[in-house]
Amino acid sequence: MRILYICTHNRCRSILSEAITNQLGAKQNIIAKSAGSQPVGEVHPLSLKHLSLHGIETKGLESQSWHEFDTFQPDLVITVCDSAAQESCPVYFTKTNQLHWGLRDPSKMIGTEAEVSAAFEQCIDTIKQRVNKIIALKMSGLSASAIKAEIQGMTCDD
Repeated sequence: MRILYICTHNRCRSILSEAITNQLGAKQNIIAKSAGSQPVGEVHPLSLKHLSLHGIETKGLESQSWHEFDTFQPDLVITVCDSAAQESCPVYFTKTNQLHWGLRDPSKMIGTEAEVSAAFEQCIDTIKQRVNKIIALKMSGLSASAIKAEIQGMTCDD
C-alpha cells in the first residue's frame, strides 16, 4: 500500500506522518511519502528532533511539492492540515482514495519549550495510533478503499 501525506508547507505534520508510517508499516509493505502544495523547502527542525527521540529514521526526509509525485500512484492520499484539505489536488490524485486527518500543527504552538515539546509528542502519538489502525486493517486484508471507509471518522481527538 502506498500513502501520500499532504500538508500545505510539508515541513511538520506530513513529514511526521511519512516517517512514522514508513517505520511502523515497513513489515506490511506500506510505503509513505509526503508533499505540499506550497512546500517551504525545509523540514522543521523540531520534527526531526522528535522523530529521532522516538528512534524513527529521518534520513531522506525533505519538504517537496506534490507535483514531484505524479508517478508515485498512491492508494491513499491523506491531508493532515485543514488548508490542504480545502485545496484542489492535482488531477493525477483525483481517482485516488482521499482522506482528511486534520492534525493540529505543533510547530505553531506558542509556549514554553516543554509545552511545544508536549504538542509534538501529542501529534506523534495521534499519528502512531492512526497508522497502527491502518496497519491492522491492511493485515486483515482490506483494500485501500475499505481502509479509507474504516478510518474516515478519525479526528484530532482520537
